[in-house]
Amino acid sequence: MSIKADHILDATGLFCPEPVMLLHNRIRDMDDGEVLQVLATDPSTQRDIPKFCNFLGHDLLQQDEHEGQYRYWLRKQGND
Repeated sequence: MSIKADHILDATGLFCPEPVMLLHNRIRDMDDGEVLQVLATDPSTQRDIPKFCNFLGHDLLQQDEHEGQYRYWLRKQGND
């Protein structure tokens, strides 16, 4: 599955809670329906980013992990 991201947030090397704090700030500035790709190396993002999406109602389109890098694709929904 190939998802085109409108924005990329590189949170590699950062640890909880920084990736989710940066994610919250970035998604707030996006338009509804835009897609954000998040790059991270903190394993806690596997728990935190899906919870973030569920709590705020954004769509987690896809997530994967490759060689210690976690990637997430989120679509902003207009509710924050």
